[in-house]
Amino acid sequence: MVHTYEVLVDIKEYLALNDNTSRYGTKRYEIDAESRKIATDTARTLARNDYPKCTEYDVRVTRLLK
Repeated sequence: MVHTYEVLVDIKEYLALNDNTSRYGTKRYEIDAESRKIATDTARTLARNDYPKCTEYDVRVTRLLK
């Protein structure tokens, strides 16, 4: 059975290779999946596509919407 999950991904992105300046943010996704594991993996893939220079991803499923 497919459910809709709310997934938040915390993102840490360095602005330059030789610089310690970083940018933090959170991206929210609503993902239709059969399990929390699939929702987590899908959110991580989407975040990597949205933020290709990102160095750290913290993915968490926060609630079941449907």
